[in-house]
Amino acid sequence: MKIVSIIGARPQFIKAAIVSRQFRGNPEIHEVLVHTGQHYDENMSEVFFRELDIPRPDFNLGVGSGTHAYQTGMMMIKIEEVLIREKPDWTLVYGDTNSTIAGSLSSVKLHIPVAHVEAGLRSFNRSMPEEINRIVTDHISNLLFAPTTTAIKNLEKEGLANIACFSGDVMYDSVLYYTTVIRNNPEKYNTNGIPDLYLLATIHRAENTDNPENILNILEAFSNTDYPVIFPIHPRTRKVIPSIIDLPENVHLIEPVGYLEMLKLTMNAHKVITDSGGLQKEAYFLGKQCITIRSETEWIETLNDNWNILTDTQPGKILEAIHGNIPVAPPKPEFGNGNAAVLILKKLLEIR
Repeated sequence: MKIVSIIGARPQFIKAAIVSRQFRGNPEIHEVLVHTGQHYDENMSEVFFRELDIPRPDFNLGVGSGTHAYQTGMMMIKIEEVLIREKPDWTLVYGDTNSTIAGSLSSVKLHIPVAHVEAGLRSFNRSMPEEINRIVTDHISNLLFAPTTTAIKNLEKEGLANIACFSGDVMYDSVLYYTTVIRNNPEKYNTNGIPDLYLLATIHRAENTDNPENILNILEAFSNTDYPVIFPIHPRTRKVIPSIIDLPENVHLIEPVGYLEMLKLTMNAHKVITDSGGLQKEAYFLGKQCITIRSETEWIETLNDNWNILTDTQPGKILEAIHGNIPVAPPKPEFGNGNAAVLILKKLLEIR
């Protein structure tokens, strides 16, 4: 069976590392890995292939940045060329990026079945481009791998139960696997120069980075806490901050880091502050309280027992969450048992 796996953004590299390891260990599967180039610089792309031991892409489309229409359109043109050449039995897409929707649409037009990993997520906020990508991809796919029972219920409500299956979350597989790697190599994955007690923050969504008021509110909250804030800064955010404010003294910008270093920073953080979907989950898996700078989340399971707190960009709410109590109850096992990649491979082989 030939599978074309399409990836293009940091979270997809992490998921593909786990799933591709299963594919490439099975003689019945021939995987063709396609990197769209949605994330393309050293810190947002190359480092992940090296440290996660992801196979080098068979095709690197080099699309780069642009408007949603430009980026998606260029990806579709180049993905179509690959699909016509490779004639796969399946296309596998991940998550909710422009790479996801471009891979799905290109495949469907060529009558190639699509399997969607991380299907069924809904924030119910259609102003988010990711929400549109999720919905459309789910409704044109042939097989849906849902990471949670909530995702399964969403798919059932949309009439997609017959092609949906609960796989668990491949990101949980990843955290289990790579935290072991980190613990077995404490010197290699060190965090020298990072304080013992700190908050870990990431902000990158357009609704925050493109709105100066939102960024100012977030930084105001940071400035009113005594905790150091370690802030790996996304290229989009770096372009905005210097033009609107001098950074508070307790906020320490660092370059984007690789997955393993980010995982180590999360493991050691006091709390996590983010607008990222992936980091909300990683914090939950690692038993770290997350403060989410959004008004909703597609990962509602993380809200259990206040492990994740939604604050939007209101400084008062952010500060209240920063200084609030850490939950006592352990995070609930909502994301499967850490064998999602195994189940994905098994299902694909069953229905070939």
